[in-house]
Amino acid sequence: MPDDTTTSAADTTAKTARKSTKSSEDKWGAEVMSLGFCVLPSLIFRAQRRLGLNPNQLAVLLQLADFWWDAGRKPFPKKSDLAERLFLSERQVQRHIADLEKKGYVQRIERRAAHRGKISNEYDLSGLVKRLGELAPEFRQVAEETRARKKAVARPNYKPPEPAASKAAVEAV
Repeated sequence: MPDDTTTSAADTTAKTARKSTKSSEDKWGAEVMSLGFCVLPSLIFRAQRRLGLNPNQLAVLLQLADFWWDAGRKPFPKKSDLAERLFLSERQVQRHIADLEKKGYVQRIERRAAHRGKISNEYDLSGLVKRLGELAPEFRQVAEETRARKKAVARPNYKPPEPAASKAAVEAV
């Protein structure tokens, strides 16, 4: 018989999800959260410049992510829906997606329905996921270094490092 003090991974995940949902409701309001939400890694925002994303390209990626509900199924919004949400023309959305495809963050996959012909494209975001994975260690290292410096400066016996210009002047003498 299982011990009452042990919890399964599923129980822990469910509790974390409930806590996260409650926290989000505390921030945004239950009515707003009841309309749905999209989970995005903060690295997308922090690395926007490193990814070379202009504001419109980022907005298109965020909209595509909002349609990506399941890891096993790629998003397939209509360009007209994206255009309406972004207050852009369908042609502008198409150009931004083409730019994202050139950068390797999105891959368009044509979809066809039997007896109906072409339907909305499917969008594979695995290129973006891969690139974020490559950038993550660099961002993590800087975050850890910053945390360590903050911790060090709080110590009573902290001595700040000499500025680089002072070191160069001493070495020149």
